[in-house]
Amino acid sequence: MALISSGIDRIRVFELPGGFWKNGKAVAVPRVASVEWRSCWADKFYQVYINGQYAGVTLDTEQRQMVVQIPFCDTVVQIEIFAVEPAEGHTDFSSEVDEGGGRGGRVEISFLRGQNLPVGSAAQVYFNGGSGEIDYGNPINHSPVRIWPARQDKSGLGMSRFGLGDFGYDSAAAVGFGKGNFGRGQFGLDADTIKWVSRFLEKGVYKFAVKVADEAGNESIGDETGEVMVSPAPRPAVDVDVFSFNKQTNELVLSVL
Repeated sequence: MALISSGIDRIRVFELPGGFWKNGKAVAVPRVASVEWRSCWADKFYQVYINGQYAGVTLDTEQRQMVVQIPFCDTVVQIEIFAVEPAEGHTDFSSEVDEGGGRGGRVEISFLRGQNLPVGSAAQVYFNGGSGEIDYGNPINHSPVRIWPARQDKSGLGMSRFGLGDFGYDSAAAVGFGKGNFGRGQFGLDADTIKWVSRFLEKGVYKFAVKVADEAGNESIGDETGEVMVSPAPRPAVDVDVFSFNKQTNELVLSVL
């Protein structure tokens, strides 16, 4: 049955105070918030997702509040609540949740970890800085992405390059049926992918490229992407306080500090 979004409302998020000044002003705990909600479900557990990432699950069907960690960033954070069957409470459904602001200002690149790539090979990512041609002299990732760190990770004799696989255990290290990049390779072979996520980027049109190099320094030709439009998520409001709220009319008045 997986995630259920219907029947959940009145979601509220509060900063947790770490203390108070003499004038009554609170000192918030960094990156910690209390999430509350209402639900029509009486037999479900609840999962909280922050920017599309699994953040926790309730302990029972009665719980309607959870303390969660907020990521350190200067963009809007998206918090979502879903009901799940108790048996699926600890199952991470991040792949089914929209990342929302989680990728705002970031770019994700994925590529196959093919069996034909040698042990010890690594990938470097390059970009054009938001304009012009790709600068192959300055990789965007600080350290190379290791593809096959150890020969035991690769398939065995006959399924990999001779002497570079896990001898005697044909395909033992393969991803397996139903995992990885299903449909683009043999069942379990050439099916796993590597995902790389960039740092926060300024607004602009970017182009990226990936090069793979082996331990001897042999390097592939750059595999370039098309143009990617990056639009960072809006910054959250600051120096704003609640002036009044009318429950009868549901009218909220804010004041700028």
